[in-house]
Amino acid sequence: MVAVLALAAMLWFGGAALGLPRRLRLVLVAVLWLAVVLINLTLPPGHALREASGNDARLWLVLAGMVALVLAYRAGLRGLQRRADARPSSAPDQPSNGSPRPVFSEAELNRYARHIILHEVGGAGQRRFKEARVLVIGAGGLGAPAMMYLAAAGVGTIGVIDDDVVEASNLQRQIIHTDARIGMPKVFSAQMQLEALNPFITLRPYHRRLTPETAEALFADYDLILDGTDNFDTRYLVNRTAAALGKPLIAAAITQWEGQISLYDPARGGACFECLFPQRPAPGLAPSCAEAGVIAPLPGVMGSMMALEALKYLSGAGEGLRGQMLIHDALYGETRRIATRPRKGCAACGAS
Repeated sequence: MVAVLALAAMLWFGGAALGLPRRLRLVLVAVLWLAVVLINLTLPPGHALREASGNDARLWLVLAGMVALVLAYRAGLRGLQRRADARPSSAPDQPSNGSPRPVFSEAELNRYARHIILHEVGGAGQRRFKEARVLVIGAGGLGAPAMMYLAAAGVGTIGVIDDDVVEASNLQRQIIHTDARIGMPKVFSAQMQLEALNPFITLRPYHRRLTPETAEALFADYDLILDGTDNFDTRYLVNRTAAALGKPLIAAAITQWEGQISLYDPARGGACFECLFPQRPAPGLAPSCAEAGVIAPLPGVMGSMMALEALKYLSGAGEGLRGQMLIHDALYGETRRIATRPRKGCAACGAS
């Protein structure tokens, strides 16, 4: 059997050295394989040629099957590459040699294959993920799962702003952090985790508090804003800045066993956060997680919904939550939606 494999290697590599076309070399190796199979099927056991070629046709049939699987896999990757490289523009980027630059590497195609074969996403949608810039406000319970799924999905640039550090009490639900990172700024802990998860994305950490003086300049560099903060001062600031710049905002909130999420997009006919909540709740009516507690998986559920709505928005798939608020009651396993609409005279978005 070793002699046959050596002969096949000579045909392949020797043919390459002589400049024979790849297709011709494949034919020569295939003819050799067929001859070996026929020898093992027709000659009696113990024959010298049969002994030299392994003495069993099944070995060669299995080998041929394995080679066929490898070739089919490579052909599938090339098909995904062609599909992923499909561009709406008629003038693709050109590298120095003049040939179209691939949008995705082979490793990225393998990573995102389950997206590319989705009808609603495909290569064009995956490319939009790669080109998107998403800003996440808060690296805590909601921001942690949202960022992890955005990174896993291949969102090309993810910004995260948070001035807090990792504490032991965070680890019950903030799965992006670890015990070894207690005391580390949350944005740098998130950066370590996301870059380990997907080396093909860019993570921009901003270790500072969001302020009215810096919010507008920061938001301007992103296509979509995700708000996972836990205080109304920041929520109102995020909403007003996003509304002023015409940026879509996906915001969620959680307490105890219940969460809510919506897409606030007044620039495209939807309500803004302040349309629904023009005044902050009275003290004690909307306690924070630190005051009221929260079940560990709930931030993961709602944060994953934030990532899902973000990917739907970026790809144009399905129906998003613009004009809708989804409310999830984890204690009783109920989810419901309510309609939302712009509020006349809203101070944040100027709806009329």
